Amino acid sequence: MNITIAPGPRTGSIRVPASKSQAHRLLICAALGTHPVRLRLDGRSMDIDATAACLRALGAEIEVQDDALTVSPIRAVPQTPCHLFCGESGSTLRFLLPVCGALGAQAVFHMEGRLPERPLAPLDKQLLAHGMTLRQEGALLYAGGRLTGGAFSLPGSVSSQFVSGLLMALPRVEGESLLTLTDALQSAGYVDMTLDALRLSGVSAEKTPEAFRIPGGQTFSLPEACAVEGDWSSAAFFLCAGAFSARGIRVCGLRADSSQGDRAVLALLRRFGAQVEAHEDGVLVRHGTLRGIRIDAAQIPDLVPALAVTAAGAVGTTVIENAARLRLKESDRLQTTAALLRALGAAVTELPDGLVIEGRGSLSGGTVSAYGDHRIAMSAALAAALAESPVTVTGAESVEKSYPRFWSDLRTLSLSEKSF
Repeated sequence: MNITIAPGPRTGSIRVPASKSQAHRLLICAALGTHPVRLRLDGRSMDIDATAACLRALGAEIEVQDDALTVSPIRAVPQTPCHLFCGESGSTLRFLLPVCGALGAQAVFHMEGRLPERPLAPLDKQLLAHGMTLRQEGALLYAGGRLTGGAFSLPGSVSSQFVSGLLMALPRVEGESLLTLTDALQSAGYVDMTLDALRLSGVSAEKTPEAFRIPGGQTFSLPEACAVEGDWSSAAFFLCAGAFSARGIRVCGLRADSSQGDRAVLALLRRFGAQVEAHEDGVLVRHGTLRGIRIDAAQIPDLVPALAVTAAGAVGTTVIENAARLRLKESDRLQTTAALLRALGAAVTELPDGLVIEGRGSLSGGTVSAYGDHRIAMSAALAAALAESPVTVTGAESVEKSYPRFWSDLRTLSLSEKSF
């Protein structure tokens, strides 16, 4: 599907969809629990639906309503292998792999897109050392055995999803476990979200500077009704678009005290020079005098595409560093972000772990590919706010992965006078 976006900044108000990161975690905690839980969420996505379908295959019952999912927990896992269709969702795979071990389930994980190429090491070695069996054949991953507790060791710099998966699985095994991190944890906000979900479930996981101590044999017990908060990662594209608009864009449905690491977008927009106003009913971002800045992306890799486009709309040099993990996303996101900006006339240098953008305050326009990556597609829409002529996005359907209504939400915003 191709979509053409009129050039120029926009103004208006947007309510962002539910956080898929929190939805994954609450779905799993509900399925591991003792009673039905109603999860209220504003909008689903392919990734959320993948996790729900996999939990159904493991024995949970999940009823879909317009604005909610009602989860009845897993009582007994099937005795035959469970076929778990993950799509391209790394969270679904990396969270449910150790959870299957904790349940003693035989599972066949079906992976699509680049997911079979994304790393499972060293999580796989830890699972093999603690009672599980694993075998990958192309896009299929066969898992069996039963996960046992004990001493686990992982680097914090490869994927926070490895840590989160074990944090959700180990409370269900027998005996205490100690999960030690061998280097600094990156994307720490996502692990904080997991700890929040565990606390809400009445599950204990003690965090120390270098490890997590997790008692075994615990019971998950979420409240009978929970609301999934708004998604800061999706909001970032509209918040950044507000920085190019004199009248600004208001984004509603966000929690100011969220554990989501991507709420750092507000502080970064202020550093760029945008006007940021937090109100009870949302956040308003308006144009300011935008200047290039230096960004450490270690804790906020998902913001990089939107921030790179924002940098193109600033004046001067922006350096984005510590973002090497983006090469292992739905696309090589450093390469595809650079290609997107170059196609629209920006000056970008690609580094092994980041990007250097020479901002000129505007872009040309033209046709760009989404490269099968939802965040690149949304970045192209953001770039249209800076463009002098229309921007056509090929492969625009990739937004279905995280934000299916993105294009309709974009259309609700009005074209505004230029601020650059």
